[in-house]
Amino acid sequence: MEDRGLRIAFGIRFTLAVIALLIFAWPIGAADKLRIGYSGATISNAMLWVTEEGKLFQKNGIDPEILYLQTTLGQTAMIAGEIQMCVYSASLLAPARLQGADVVMVTSFLNKPIYRLVVRPEIRTVADLKGKRLGITRFGTVTDWTTRLLISRLGLDPEKDVALVQVGDVPVLLASMSAGKTIDGAIIQPPYYLKAVASGMRVLANMQEMDIPFQQTGLNTTLKFIARNPDIVRRAVKSVIEGIHFMRANPAAAKRAIARRMQIKDEKELEDSYQLLRSFIQVKPYPSLEGFKTIFAELGKRVPAAKNADAKDFVDTRFIEELDRSGYIDGLYR
Repeated sequence: MEDRGLRIAFGIRFTLAVIALLIFAWPIGAADKLRIGYSGATISNAMLWVTEEGKLFQKNGIDPEILYLQTTLGQTAMIAGEIQMCVYSASLLAPARLQGADVVMVTSFLNKPIYRLVVRPEIRTVADLKGKRLGITRFGTVTDWTTRLLISRLGLDPEKDVALVQVGDVPVLLASMSAGKTIDGAIIQPPYYLKAVASGMRVLANMQEMDIPFQQTGLNTTLKFIARNPDIVRRAVKSVIEGIHFMRANPAAAKRAIARRMQIKDEKELEDSYQLLRSFIQVKPYPSLEGFKTIFAELGKRVPAAKNADAKDFVDTRFIEELDRSGYIDGLYR
């Protein structure tokens, strides 16, 4: 009788073990492939890398392929269906949406600019900017839009008082400024602007201190992809929200992701970058409607349709709202 009881108990344990194995193994084998682009190796894109570092996409049944697609290439690839999601600025998304593309932002990464306007040492005042050449990565990108916004806020006309010059990514901007032959200044994010300062340049304006609502980077996709794959988008958003918690709870892992993608070797620079990320990432990463309105105001000078644009048409927050209303996000921090 005792042997029979042991056999029954062993059989039950074995059956439960097999069931558990099948349950937990299924999502791994059935993970949905998802190609996600990002537009540059800047701290404003870092939550994507940290989420990947924590394997949170995989935890939610997604097999991610993270791709660097320079400047506007990510949005172009996403609209063409070559990738499904991409991290880039609302200043690039908004004009595309107004022109008929079905792009929307589903989570925010950064909703205030953190750029520094770094200039050659002989430029001491805002008035000295008149007639100068400011570098941007490319027309239509976030550096283009944000430079125009900053020059306007400083009381100058970006169309008349300065010349905007397409230069390329941050390393090229820095080299061009140091040479002094192509540009006289540029907006640069931390920590990269420190390299310009170390080479003799100076900070003329700090946008982080100006408290301007401006929807910069966020995770974007298309309405077509959402309609066909709402559960994948839901799980991608959930992964990012869990990634934000992971970033706060695991600074070493977060810094490892930042260091690898941004090629930071200096420990202080890495720590400062991590603390900056912590300072601007929201626990509940809703896109900023006010931040979109700032973009519309600037865009309306060239695209009349932007004057009547409704920010709600440029975002899809249903997935964050579901997680928020359920108490899931708050529960992560209890």
